[in-house]
Amino acid sequence: MRMVDLIAKTRDHQALTTAELQWLIQNYVADKIPDYQMSAWLMAVYFNGLSDAEQGALAQAMLDSGERLDLTAIPGVKVDKHSTGGVGDKLSIPLVPLVACFGVPVPMVSGRGLGFTGGTLDKLESIPGFNVHLTSAQFIQQVTMIHQAITSASQQLAPADQRLYALRDVTGTVASKPLIASSIMSKKLASGTDALLFDVKSGNGAFMPDDQAAENLAQALLAIAQHAGVKAVAMITDMNQPLGITIGNSLEVAESIALLKGRGPQDVHQLLVAQAAQMLKLGGKTPSLEVAMGMVEDALKDGRAAKAFKQLIQAQGGDPRVVDDPRRLPQATHKVAVKAAASGVVTAMDTKALGTAVMQIGGGRATQSDALDLTAGIVLHKKLGTPVTPGETLAVVYASSVDPARVATQVRDAYTIAAGPIEKPSLIHRILS
Repeated sequence: MRMVDLIAKTRDHQALTTAELQWLIQNYVADKIPDYQMSAWLMAVYFNGLSDAEQGALAQAMLDSGERLDLTAIPGVKVDKHSTGGVGDKLSIPLVPLVACFGVPVPMVSGRGLGFTGGTLDKLESIPGFNVHLTSAQFIQQVTMIHQAITSASQQLAPADQRLYALRDVTGTVASKPLIASSIMSKKLASGTDALLFDVKSGNGAFMPDDQAAENLAQALLAIAQHAGVKAVAMITDMNQPLGITIGNSLEVAESIALLKGRGPQDVHQLLVAQAAQMLKLGGKTPSLEVAMGMVEDALKDGRAAKAFKQLIQAQGGDPRVVDDPRRLPQATHKVAVKAAASGVVTAMDTKALGTAVMQIGGGRATQSDALDLTAGIVLHKKLGTPVTPGETLAVVYASSVDPARVATQVRDAYTIAAGPIEKPSLIHRILS
C-alpha cells in the first residue's frame, strides 16, 4: 500500500477498507508515514467524511495501536459516561459515586480541560491530595472494591489518538464529526467498559453549535459502539447557558458536593438524576427509567451518594472531609462582583465567552502546559429568564493568581438583557439509542 493512494481515495469519496485503515494507523504510529501526508488525509476526511463502517474501523485501528484495559475480573456490567464538553459541566464528579452506590461498576477514564471547557481531572485535583494517576492494577482493584474510580488515560491507551489529535489541532481538522467520534471511541473502548452513556452538548457553549450537528455526532458514536458490541445511549443536552451556577475547578467541586446532598441548582440536579437513571438501566439494575429515577432521588436524600463520594476521595488519597466542609477546598483570595447596567430579563448568554473568561484568569488552559489557578471561576447570580435591575449582581468572579476585575467587562458583555419574558431552552433535547 502507498499513503498517497489512500489520500486520493478519500479525496475522491472512495471508502477505505478495514485493512487500509489498519495499515494507515500502524504505519503512522511507527513513523513510516510523515505528518504532511497524514495532514493531507485528515483534511480529505474533514471535507468528505467517512462512512459508518470506516468510522468503526478507524476507531478499532486506533484502539489496536496500544494497550487496552482488561476489566473482566470486575463483576457486573461496567458502565462509563462521556461528555463532549461544556461550560460548568461538572456532572461526572457527582455521577460516578451516585451510580456506584447502587453497586454498578463505574470505571471512568477522564481528561483535562483545554480552552473554554473544564476537565474532570483538573476539578478533582482541587480536592487536597486527590490522585488522578492510578496504575491499571490500582484502577481495577479500586473499582472491584468500591465500584468506582476516576483516572487519567495511560500513554499506552490508544497512542494513535494522542498523535492524531495533536496533528489535528495544528491543521484545522479538529471539528470533524468522524474524527471526533473515532477519537472518543478509541479511548473509551480501550478503557474496557461494557456500556456507555454519551452526553453530547448542543449550543453556544459547546463544540456542536446546534442540535443537528450534535445529533450527527451522537449517531456516529452510537454506530461505533454498536460496531464494537458495546451498549450505548446518547443524550443531546443544552449548552446555551452554563450548567448549574458555578464555572471553575474548586467551585464546581463544591457544587457537586451540594448535588450529592440533594441540594444544588435545579437544572444540574435534573440532568444528574436523568443520567444516573440511564446508567443504572445500562448496568442492569432496573428495566424502568422511572423506577431508576426514584432510586436515584432516594440515594441523594438519604446520604448514600455523599458517602460514596467520600469513599472515592479517600481511596484516591484525597481529603474526604471536604464533603462535610467544602471550605477545605482551595479558596480564592480575590473576588469582584459584576453588576448589571440595565433592567430587563436575561434573554441570552454567551456561554463560550464565560468559559473563556475563566480560562483567562487561570481557571483553564490555552495550552496543555499552562498552570492552573484552582480557585479561579465564576458564580452566576443570574441565568436565562431571570429579571435584572440596574446595579444588581449578575455574577461574581473569583481568582487568586490575577485580579478578577480584568474580565469583568467580558462577563458583563456575555449577558444580553432585554424585554422579557423568554422561553427557556429544554435541558434534554433528545435521547438516542
